[in-house]
Amino acid sequence: MKRYSRRRFLSTTTAGTMAAFLGGYVESASSSPNDQITVALIGINGIGMSHVRQIAANRLARVVALCDVDDAVLARGVRRVKEATGNTPQTTRDYRKIIDDKSIDAVVIATPHHWHCPIAVPALLAGKDVYVEKPASHVFQEGRLLVDAARKNGRIVQHGTQMRSSRVTAEAAEVLKSGILGDIKIAKAWNVQDRGFAKPVPDSSPPAGVDYDRWLGPAKKRPFNRNRFHGTWRLFREYGNGDFGDDGAHDLDMAAWALGVTEHPVRITAHGSNVKPPGYREFPDNMNVSFEFADGRVLIYEDRLFTPYGMHGVDSGNAFYGTNGYMIFSRRGFFRTYLGRNEKPGPKSGQSRRKGVQLPTHMEDFLNCVRNRKPTKATAEIAHRTAALIHLGEIAYRTKTVLEFDSKTETITNSKEAHAMLTKEYRKPYGLPERV
Repeated sequence: MKRYSRRRFLSTTTAGTMAAFLGGYVESASSSPNDQITVALIGINGIGMSHVRQIAANRLARVVALCDVDDAVLARGVRRVKEATGNTPQTTRDYRKIIDDKSIDAVVIATPHHWHCPIAVPALLAGKDVYVEKPASHVFQEGRLLVDAARKNGRIVQHGTQMRSSRVTAEAAEVLKSGILGDIKIAKAWNVQDRGFAKPVPDSSPPAGVDYDRWLGPAKKRPFNRNRFHGTWRLFREYGNGDFGDDGAHDLDMAAWALGVTEHPVRITAHGSNVKPPGYREFPDNMNVSFEFADGRVLIYEDRLFTPYGMHGVDSGNAFYGTNGYMIFSRRGFFRTYLGRNEKPGPKSGQSRRKGVQLPTHMEDFLNCVRNRKPTKATAEIAHRTAALIHLGEIAYRTKTVLEFDSKTETITNSKEAHAMLTKEYRKPYGLPERV
């Protein structure tokens, strides 16, 4: 990507100021390859394919490379790029070739969770900006490395918590800022849906065209099993963080956003169980987690993965409890407020002065920030705090311990067993340094 001179920057200030005022997205008039951000996407199955489509359609960016361990997935990605742009991106199974390529400005990472930071951290250290899907880290310590790597090299990070860039979030922010609800003291997040269970299947050979050893990467070496691969890998701790760290990450992030917390919690409690037969999974089908912050504010998380109904009419949502009223908020696109002792209906979604104004998508926000070097909506620091809720809640559940956490030193102070779970062992030659 061509780096902007001060004169070039000043010449575009008028358009940029108008975009900031509108909260919208103004494309550059030029679509010259020299002006475009060169982007490589790593892990393009599932949500990754959506990212391929978004970037291929964006004139400010150019998809120059795709990386995936599954040749069939790579072929689909190449077709999508060619259909959208007429160009054929380079392909590879080895993410290190992407990191070593100095012509690439930014990478988008949508691999299984256990690969997020082992790719993101070296990419940041190599001078690339990074969009990383949620949760940004697989274990707590990885998040600290992500923050430090971004700071050390002055890199842009966007966490894949897309609600930070949603219109309904912008509208809700106006209501929260108005003070009509008073001070938000407690926020609740929930993820309630019938997830079902994977039935056990025997081990088998990996599908043709799949580099299974590289897919495992830092995880233990074990035989291929279809349940531990595309789609259902989330059910296993070696690769994912369960529903708590998958769909739940969005709702946890919104709860932390509404509270306005800028530090980690200091006390964490959790419990859960399997009320249905556990099937082929390593996480409970229901969890309740409570996070207390130093100033007394509380964030509560609940999931139930065995019910066909939601809560307050939605499967994923939040409740923000203030001193004068509360808000029911859902990432499905709406919010409602209730005021005072009689819970009188207050402002609701669709009433904002922003109505009709174009807002940048989460990916557009990332690309804009790559250009202007301003912080994204979900920076490395925000990503680390959100992912930390997942990791600390999981540790509290697994150890059956009320965790006492020192937010400044990022240590669990009352359990050596729990503190050791802030990190993990990595299979060689994959892994991460202890610090950057």
